[in-house]
Amino acid sequence: MDVGLINGLPSHPLFVHGAAVLVPLTALALVVCALWFSAARRLSWVLPVMGLVTLALVVLTTESGEWLEERVRESALVEEHAEMGSGLTPWAIALFVLTVAVWLLGRGGLRRERDRSGEAGSPAGGGASAVARTASSVPVRVVVLVIALVVAVGAVIQVYRIGDSGAKAAWQDRFSTSRSGAGR
Repeated sequence: MDVGLINGLPSHPLFVHGAAVLVPLTALALVVCALWFSAARRLSWVLPVMGLVTLALVVLTTESGEWLEERVRESALVEEHAEMGSGLTPWAIALFVLTVAVWLLGRGGLRRERDRSGEAGSPAGGGASAVARTASSVPVRVVVLVIALVVAVGAVIQVYRIGDSGAKAAWQDRFSTSRSGAGR
């Protein structure tokens, strides 16, 4: 699959803008849902789908960046940007895994609430399953929240660093700080 061109132009800038928006948005949704499992239940399947789309977009961005790297003038800034760019994929994988985990934990908490209220065909005695009890326990929620915070902050910082290096690679010494005479 050739991800290098869209309408005859390099696709990398298009994918970059999508990833620069979606990675922080997914990170924010992850943290909110890890903090309030009721938000994960409200978002339902949207949270893991966001994680999956984010991961796919990061992979497309990286692939299109590698395609473009082979077709631009070699420089230290381009090399630095390319090396940093491939470092976002592990963060995107972690975001995806955590969005699925938080979604599942949110569903486990819902099951426990239903079991307590006697809904959804719970067994006589109405006790929540051991998995649902463990999933909604405070220690598990705290661990998941801390991991989600670390991954979310790390992913956003990495997106910023990659974007900064890409902007430098694309624009360093290629414009003037004073206005040109055109249009006067």
